[in-house]
Amino acid sequence: MLDTYSLRLPGRVHAGLDALSSLSGIVEREGAHSVLLLSDKGVAAGGLVDLVTKHIGVPCRIIDDIPSEPACDAVQAIAAQAAGEDELIVAVGGGSVMDTAKLVGVLGPELTVRDLLKDPSCARKRRRTVMIPTTCGTGSEATCNAIVLVPEEELKVGIVSDAMIADYVILDPVIVASLPRRIAASTGLDALCHAIECYTGAKANPFSDLFALEAMRLIFPSIVEACREGGSAEAKGAMLIAAFYGGVAITSSGTTAVHALSYPLGGRYHIAHGVSNAMLLAPVMRFNAPSCTARLARVWDDCICTGGHDLSDEEKAGRVIARLEEIVGELDIPRLSSFGITQEDIPPLAKAGLEVTRLMVNNPRKMDQSEAEAIFREAL
Repeated sequence: MLDTYSLRLPGRVHAGLDALSSLSGIVEREGAHSVLLLSDKGVAAGGLVDLVTKHIGVPCRIIDDIPSEPACDAVQAIAAQAAGEDELIVAVGGGSVMDTAKLVGVLGPELTVRDLLKDPSCARKRRRTVMIPTTCGTGSEATCNAIVLVPEEELKVGIVSDAMIADYVILDPVIVASLPRRIAASTGLDALCHAIECYTGAKANPFSDLFALEAMRLIFPSIVEACREGGSAEAKGAMLIAAFYGGVAITSSGTTAVHALSYPLGGRYHIAHGVSNAMLLAPVMRFNAPSCTARLARVWDDCICTGGHDLSDEEKAGRVIARLEEIVGELDIPRLSSFGITQEDIPPLAKAGLEVTRLMVNNPRKMDQSEAEAIFREAL
């Protein structure tokens, strides 16, 4: 655990039923005469953009073709399209939309996405941002991170800058009421990864522990029900809040080998971020368990177990990992082989994942090439 630590939060968070109605007050508070709304085709087709725009009250320019898992040059093209005098950026979507909006908010004629890949400290906030997540998992609304694909490296890369933290976040369960099972599962498992990685990581601290544990207390009893077609509004609402808590935990601690090893899966095979994390979650936690046994035991005691607590810490840690495997199975997450990945592909995947040092240094147990390969083989 770190001796010194910090926490960076969005400027203001509005949550609960009818939280969307706060948007009109935000526009007024910011003195915005126009709004740039960023979204994607699926969100727009689902009527969620229309649900948001009725609360804006000023001229609104809409760009609704943000791609899923966007490459850095695609984000740059969107930033060029988004250039103008819009005084407020509103992002309505999942992680890709919100990450793109964060980047658009700091880019300018003299600063490109590729510049930020080299030196994120160049980022300066140019436009205020409002994040309205439409999924229950990425936590992007809470973080100062933006993930982009770098095609020539076949890798997803995180750009991290305090300038990208949201000025406003709106968490309204109405937005996620009709979330499809596939997306709910992928993003929900991403939220679970955020929470348990932050809690067991080398940079864990009292701030990140607070949010990570509370996220898991909400996620474990809710995630399967929230992903069910017609699942309860209460479960989906719990996941929406849990995803935000997981994002907050990231800003103070950070993810570990699960995310690091998953980045080349997204970069080379275009596997959805939450799915690639989910496939690796239990194998990485099993590897890490000897270095974070007591913390996994607390996850069992505080977030999963409803009965006696007389097991050993090692037994509790094993039950947490078993529960992770059960959830991944219940939510129909495929194996790596389903994406055409073979034994021959594993060494370069492991090498690329280990090179994501920003995250690997936070892993509680040092991992070498052969150990990373073994984790991929377990997920194959």
